[in-house]
Amino acid sequence: MVVILRSDKTTGQQGRKIFVLLGCERSEKYRKDRNDLEVTITGTRKCDCPFRLRGKHIPNGEGWVLKVICGLHNHDLVETLVGHPYAGRLKPDEYALVVDMTKILVKSSNILLTLKENNKDNVTTIKKLYSARYTYKRSVRGSRTELQ
Repeated sequence: MVVILRSDKTTGQQGRKIFVLLGCERSEKYRKDRNDLEVTITGTRKCDCPFRLRGKHIPNGEGWVLKVICGLHNHDLVETLVGHPYAGRLKPDEYALVVDMTKILVKSSNILLTLKENNKDNVTTIKKLYSARYTYKRSVRGSRTELQ
C-alpha cells in the first residue's frame, strides 16, 4: 500500500512549492517511547522500506509530475489483504448494512457472511465488524453507560 509520508503546499513564501512524498506503508521505523524503560519484543509492520515517489505540482495547474526516488522494496509482497487495516475498512454502504442488521439482532457471523456474499473482494474481518457494531451502539447510547 502506498501512503503519503510528507506533503507541503504553497504558503506565499518564496522557495516553497507544492509537493507530496509517497512511500510504502512499511517505510521508516516505529519511534520508541522515551518513558519505555523495559524493552518488549513485539511484531511490527514497519521494516524501513526504501520505496519512495516524489510528486511535484505543475504551476500551470495541468497536473502533477511523479518521480521515482527508489523503486525497490526490501520485503516480500503480501499474498492476501485479509487483516490489512486499510483494505479491511467498511465502506459507507457496508457500514449502513451492518447498522441495519444490528438493529434487527442478526448475529455478527451472519452479517460478515452477508457482506462477503455481496462483495467477493471484501476482506473485512470479524474484529472490524465487532468494532463497527460497538461504535453504532455507543452512538445510540450517547453519554449513558451500558448499565444505564
